This record gives sequence, C-alpha cells and structure tokens, in this order.
Amino acid sequence: MMADHAGERPSEWLTVVPATASDEPAVAGTGGDSAAATHAGPGELGASGVEARAPVVRLAGAVARTRDGLFAALTDALTLPAHFGRNWDALADVLRDRLTATPLTLHVEDAGQLLADEPAGQHARFLAVLGDVAAEAPHPLRVVLRERPPR
Repeated sequence: MMADHAGERPSEWLTVVPATASDEPAVAGTGGDSAAATHAGPGELGASGVEARAPVVRLAGAVARTRDGLFAALTDALTLPAHFGRNWDALADVLRDRLTATPLTLHVEDAGQLLADEPAGQHARFLAVLGDVAAEAPHPLRVVLRERPPR
C-alpha cells in the first residue's frame, strides 16, 4: 500500500536540479553504459551540490524511458538478485532490503527522459515508490533528478 506523502516534504529525499547552460552531463550511461555505481566519502558534495553518500548509483534517463529499461538499468547498477520481479512492489522490496545495510543515492541524469515512453502515471508511481521506501528505510535514500541543459 502506498503511503500518503501529503504531510511529508519531498525535499528531504528528492532533489530536482534544473538545467542551466553551464551544466555538463556528469553520468555514466551516455556512452553506451546504462548505469554505474560510484562511491564518495561522507561530507563530499556531488556535482548537484547534494551531499554525497556511499554508494551513489547513476542512471542515464535515456536508457530508462520505459519501465523495462528502468528495471534493467537498476538491476545492473544495484546488482539486484535474480528473483527481482521487475515491478513496482518488487522494486520497493529490494530497495528496502538494500537500505537496511547502507544509505543510497540515486542520481538520474537527463531526468526528463525518465519513463518518457510510458503513460504519465508511471513516472508518478516511480516517485511514490521511492518516497515510500525513503520514509520507511532505516538508512537514507536520496534521489537527484538532474535535467540536461538545452543545446
């Protein structure tokens, strides 16, 4: 069941970084890789200005235009188990399991493409799943959605 986030401030777990002309793409996946995990020390600031936590999983929005693409990219980046069901409930379960051990930051570059080929409700559903997990998890989940600047 999805939690009611009406009283919750999404800024505690969600950061949206608008595009500016000086932004440069800063994510693996734009050269053929779909996702990458990187590690940063506590207190270090990432390119978005958000405090980095280890690990940081970076996804290119272009490879996650569909649910299948998103689930495939997350499976690769997070090394999800073979039994991952590739649906929203299964994603919530594996993220909760992951967050029992360590915090996680999910950084999506070119976020305007995220689930762009799916019905409009799928993007909202993805954010609702992440919000529910962030509210329940023993370790922080942070999500950074970064837009690519116009060319």
